[in-house]
Amino acid sequence: MNAPESRYHDAFLQALLSGHSDDPEIGALLAQPAFAIYRNTVFKGCVDALLANYPAVHRLVGRAWMESAALEFARHHLPRQASLIAYGEGFAEFLGTLEAARALPYLPGIALLDRCWTESHLAADQPVLAGAALHTALAEGRDVTLVPHAACRWHHDGQHPVYTIWNANRNEEDATELAPQWCGEGALLTRPHGQVQWQALGPGGCRFLDACRDGCAIASAADQALTHEPGLDLALLLGQLVLAGAFTSFY
Repeated sequence: MNAPESRYHDAFLQALLSGHSDDPEIGALLAQPAFAIYRNTVFKGCVDALLANYPAVHRLVGRAWMESAALEFARHHLPRQASLIAYGEGFAEFLGTLEAARALPYLPGIALLDRCWTESHLAADQPVLAGAALHTALAEGRDVTLVPHAACRWHHDGQHPVYTIWNANRNEEDATELAPQWCGEGALLTRPHGQVQWQALGPGGCRFLDACRDGCAIASAADQALTHEPGLDLALLLGQLVLAGAFTSFY
């Protein structure tokens, strides 16, 4: 994009966000009734996408609150792709800055799990690691490095029971009344058979996956997991992760 095109693009986006422009050419566009319709359509599409992509947050806060927050987010974060199926990256962090969300300190964590679901759902297809092959390698004494599956996502909140709250609010049909212990929780999301699945995962498990993602071998990943969760049964954890389809290969 050359300089004149870039300036026009920037001015157009500014007009879309603010509804006014000092650029005469863009100003002429603003004067047309069709531009207001286009502008409203763009923002409505963004808001609708956020409501769809963050269903647990939507259910917790209600439609009016969610629409207001979504519109504010959209005004500062226009979509970068024509498709809105993955729109909303950064929404969890945005919620953490909202004064209106101060009474719900767990809300950003719930939004992160909604985002994990979207990313897991849209991730590339990959084969799931065969547990027998890994068992053979470990029996031979190899300190292998596990590669997380493209659809594997995880998150741990050190302060809030985000998994319990998110799990209960992910589906409209679930009417479970909550009385969670107010402590940190985490979650693992995988897609082993083409459908996103989720389960609770502790701080040690999440740290283990962090280490695998960073290229650490199993011994190092295990040490880091135990640092975050002393007493963790590593064999049980590894079996849980493999069974869930958290890995695609090892080397």
